[in-house]
Order: sequence, then C-alpha cells, then structure tokens
Amino acid sequence: MSFDRVRVRIAPSPTGDPHVGTAYVALFNYVFARKHGGDFIIRIEDTDQTRYRGSSEDMILRSLKWLGLSWDEGPDVGGAYGPYRQSERREIHAKYAMQLVESGHAYRCFCTPARLDVMRQEQKAAGKTTGYDRHCRDHSQAKTAAHLTAGDAFVVRLKMPTEGKTVFQDYVRGAIEIDNSRIDDQVLLKSDGYPTYHLANVVDDHLMKISHVMRAEEWVTSTPKHVLLYQAFGWEVPTFCHLPLLRNPDRSKISKRKNPTSLRYYERSGILPHTLLNFLGLMGWSFGDNVEIFSVAEMIERFDPKHIHLGGPIFDQSKLNWLNNQYLQKSTDDEFVSYIRDQMFSPEILKLLKPLVCERIDRMEQFVDKNAFFFNGALTYDQATLVPKEKTVADVIGVAGALADVLDEVYDWDAEHLKAALDSHREAIGWKPKDYFMTLRLILTGRKDSPPLIESIVIIGREITRFRLRSLPQLLK
Repeated sequence: MSFDRVRVRIAPSPTGDPHVGTAYVALFNYVFARKHGGDFIIRIEDTDQTRYRGSSEDMILRSLKWLGLSWDEGPDVGGAYGPYRQSERREIHAKYAMQLVESGHAYRCFCTPARLDVMRQEQKAAGKTTGYDRHCRDHSQAKTAAHLTAGDAFVVRLKMPTEGKTVFQDYVRGAIEIDNSRIDDQVLLKSDGYPTYHLANVVDDHLMKISHVMRAEEWVTSTPKHVLLYQAFGWEVPTFCHLPLLRNPDRSKISKRKNPTSLRYYERSGILPHTLLNFLGLMGWSFGDNVEIFSVAEMIERFDPKHIHLGGPIFDQSKLNWLNNQYLQKSTDDEFVSYIRDQMFSPEILKLLKPLVCERIDRMEQFVDKNAFFFNGALTYDQATLVPKEKTVADVIGVAGALADVLDEVYDWDAEHLKAALDSHREAIGWKPKDYFMTLRLILTGRKDSPPLIESIVIIGREITRFRLRSLPQLLK
C-alpha cells in the first residue's frame, strides 16, 4: 500500500430518512481515521436523480452532527478534493467513462429499454439467469458511428472478462474470489449522462485519494467490478473492509418494517447520542475484557479492524434501552435536566402545543395526563374500541401499514401536505371518513378526545407517527 495517508469516506444516498446503517458505517470509518491520524470524508451520492431529495441530505448531515461525528471534508465544509456531491462531478465521470471506451475497456450500448425487456423475459422463460447478453459489445466502428449519427441514446458498459475469477483481499475476510461468469457487463454511464454507483464510486475514490473503503458487506459482490475498473484505469486499488450487516431479531437485514431505522426516530424517542454510538460500536466489534460501555475516544484508542466480528449483529432494542439506561444513571443532575428540557419539553414544542391543548385543560396539572401521547413512543390500545364496525383487526393493521408507506414519502411535514396524503389514502382504500379518521386518531393518540388530528400529527412528527403505525401488529397480537 503506497497511500501516504489514511483517508476514508462514507457516501450516503439522500433518498430518504438518515439510516442507522449509515451511522454504523460512519462510526467505523471515523474511528479508523482518527486512530491513524487520517481524514474522514462525506461524499453525497446523489446520482439517482429520480429519488434524490435535498431535505434528505440535510437530515443525514444533521443526524451525524447530532451523534457527534465530525468530518474533515464534505459538501458543507469543503476540502481540497471537491466537489463532494457526485451530481456536481458529472463531467468528470463522463470524461473517465469515455476514456475507458477509447482504451477498449468499455463500449457504447444502444439497446433500447424495449429490447432489454424482451431479452429478460426470454431469459426467464428459458430458466436462465437474467443479465445483459452483450449484444452491442462487438459492434464495428461503422455500426457504432451509424448509431451516433442517428442520435440514438446509449449507455456505456464495462467489458467484463467472460472467464476466470476476480480475486481481492478484504481486510477482515481475507481473499475473496468471484467467478467472472457471474458478472455481466455493468452499466457505467447512463443515457441521461449520470454515472452509476460503480463508476462514480471508483473515480471519486481515486481522485479523492481514498486509501481504505470500509462499507457494508452487501457490497462484497460488487467489489470485483470495482477492482476491474481500477485495473482498467491502471490505478492503485484501495484496501477493502466489508462490515457485517445489521440484522433484525429474525436475522433478516434490518428494515423499517421490522425495526425503526431512522436516526431521527432514535433522537426523537430519547436515545442519547453517545448511547447509540456505543451500541453501534458493539454491533460489529469487540472492545475486549467483557467491556460493553465505552466512549468513542476509548474505541479509537483500542480499535483494530481485525477484531471486527463477522457474525450478523442483531439490532436488539432491549439491549439499546438497557445501554441508554446505564448512561442516564451515570448522567449528572445538570445533564439530565438539560436533556429533559431540551429534548422533551423544549420551548419550541411547548409553543406549538399551546393553541392545541389550552382549551382542553382547566389546570396545568392536567397537561401531562391529557397530552402524554405527544411525548410517548408506542401506545397501548383497546382492540374493541380501535376496530370500527364491519372492519377486522387485519383491516386496521393493513391500513396502518399502507399509510406508513405513504407517509414515508411525505417530507413536507405540515398540515397541508398531511391532509392531502390522508385524504388521498382514504379515498384509495374506500373507507368512510368517520371510520378512517377515528381509527387513525386512536392509533396515533390513543384517545378519542385528543386535539385536532392533522395538527397533532404535525407535532408528533414523522418518526413517531410512522413508528406507531408500523408497531401496531405487535400491539394487537
């Protein structure tokens, strides 16, 4: 390895909520960089413009700051190797894609979406693995020129070897080899001029002098494509280190339908930032000496990637709650008071609540009892009251889950957008307004006599609202 300095990065996609998996990978990159006096970089992977959301980028950066993970270079702080949004590097990526075409390592593919769809259907019907059939790989220069003259749209594909194996060394897993026959000619540059992850990731890592790529193990099967890209360019390959995936209790990959995955949910529900970092550190690494409670500074001091354990770590909510309790017990009086005041009963929250609750209380002592649902996580329900006449428990659970999916796409969390989303969802499922809105009121507030529903949902927030909707099946068993 001839890199003069340790440089690592994370490259989150701003397509949704800030994910605990992003924080998990960020923590290990951050600790590794600080351990070796290196640089920790954030690069925003926003090349998928159909799913890109500016608000998502803001939430990602805010959540990582809440955790206390600081970066040396990034879209908000700049740096010597910017820009740090991939969408702002399109010309760079296109230049290197065409360099590969000129060197014979890649080619233009003019296949239309219709042809590719027919190809896949025929492969499925024949019981074959679906993949590009390399139709354009050996086009003559004249045929390619004719397509270009006609103005036909094209993508750029990498010429993958059709035989042999690609082998690379993983820092913690050792040698990994994958048959080249399992990898088709990957698209590098899309017809809209945007790069795919594979091209942008390799080009940007090289130009930003990334020495170690620490990422989730789901990228193991893509790494041969990246290694071959490095080789095609004649560039030095960084050290790869693939971290074990976070798992649900049933061993499946962590997902929002089985476990809250939004970092903002954990902030909103009262998990302390140092608790969450400690917990994520335990997920993939052992401090040693049976120690379970440690700070990031202590993790940096003891960190060795070779002590990363590769078994799928279980994201155990009860363990997280226990750990948070340990930190709460160790907090000083001032820390505890500050946390309750700033996180749970901040002036901003109380000012929002005033117009909703004041007409419903006669004494201040009634405030907590009548409005506890604004501050709680999961609620408890009377099943008989919750389920409307002529509906079943399964109907209610189905509506709640479907609405959670709808609200996943509502980023402007205000009364206007929420009302539009709820009205549209109710009309789509054909429920009567009375049944629909009373059921939602009971699910989201636990009370029939709560303040106006839409305004209450605004204050409850995206994270807790969706959590209550998705946790309903476990509460109605």
